[in-house]
Amino acid sequence: MCNVKEWSHVFKLDPNKSIEEDDLSVLCESGTDAIIIGGTDGVTFDNVFDLSERVQRYTVPCLLEVSTMEAIMPGFDGYLIPSVLNSKDKKFITGIQHEAIKEYQDWIPWNQMLVEGYCVLNEEAKVFKAAECELPSNEDVIAYAVMAEQMFHFPIFYLEYSGTFGNAELVKEVRKHLQQTTLFYGGGIESYEQAVTMKEHADVIVVGNVIYKDMQAALRTVKACRQ
Repeated sequence: MCNVKEWSHVFKLDPNKSIEEDDLSVLCESGTDAIIIGGTDGVTFDNVFDLSERVQRYTVPCLLEVSTMEAIMPGFDGYLIPSVLNSKDKKFITGIQHEAIKEYQDWIPWNQMLVEGYCVLNEEAKVFKAAECELPSNEDVIAYAVMAEQMFHFPIFYLEYSGTFGNAELVKEVRKHLQQTTLFYGGGIESYEQAVTMKEHADVIVVGNVIYKDMQAALRTVKACRQ
């Protein structure tokens, strides 16, 4: 099982986006702690399988963030299960997970699963709309973080700004309230400086969109976590 407490940086690859083999090779051998495969739309069994086969040629741990039951498959080093705490629909908090357990419980590798308490903070993001989220106040976010750790004992609390650079002071404040749960930050990290800023407060930074815009900038985010 992957130990997220030892991580500081991960790359997140969208199976619905293309990446050249040379770029994928550099990414996987960059020193990042893991590759997460996951996305909001266009995620299918075929494109997840294709991307996972390519990533698993390398030694970097490869995890599937499960966003649709149709794309669940064996062979990953771990499985990340989102529970979107600021969704208005319980389907995205416990409902889909409940359905998955009813269908797959005899095959679920429980020792490879990590539940993420998600809090989505960008109203314009696809995931915000798809998961029917409501925008929380700073006090709400802190309460969600405490709930994730103290009530649900989630191993991960994920602040997701998805496509925009977030509020570093809020990330800092959330971190103060977590002792055991690992704090992930994702959203808008496109430079070395932004990676340094968020890594000062988050345990793990998740870098995704910049991979498809500027590979060299993406690679510099790894260096920012290794200084």
